[in-house]
Amino acid sequence: MSAHPTPAISTCDLCDAHKGDDSGAFRVLPPVFQSYGALPCFSGPVSTVKCFEDNTLVKAAVDSPGNGRVLVVDGGASLRRALVGGNLAASAARNGWAGIVVNGCVRDVAELNAERVGIRALALMPLPTEKRGEGLSDVAVQVQGVWVRPGDWLYADADGIVISDHAL
Repeated sequence: MSAHPTPAISTCDLCDAHKGDDSGAFRVLPPVFQSYGALPCFSGPVSTVKCFEDNTLVKAAVDSPGNGRVLVVDGGASLRRALVGGNLAASAARNGWAGIVVNGCVRDVAELNAERVGIRALALMPLPTEKRGEGLSDVAVQVQGVWVRPGDWLYADADGIVISDHAL
């Protein structure tokens, strides 16, 4: 079991502290994500995958050492296929990922909720992806209109998800 302490940082407190920041260094994701996984709060440096209805690179990422990072998956907001399921959530937890944020769908909700990893996604969809080997890793992605870059820091709790260009 990986030891990711629940962050003592509240997204509300972060928003209060950065409400006047118009530099683009501090961003808030829209409130469209559902919470899954056994960790309701998580944070860490960001790694990204950009893919569409093909989770080949998502699997490769969670099968590698997470080192407390958060995987942000830009699935193009597709509601047609699940990019993360129980097996990938188990790999993420086993390999030390703090969380996964999917701009798209997930599946196997009971299995997701049993894993010690934070997971956010738009919705549940039982259909799996096709494996075509397509996509890009560690590139800047747009998630619900908000830019997220590798090396940014992501903080998620019950109130929402915020992104910063540095650790807060």
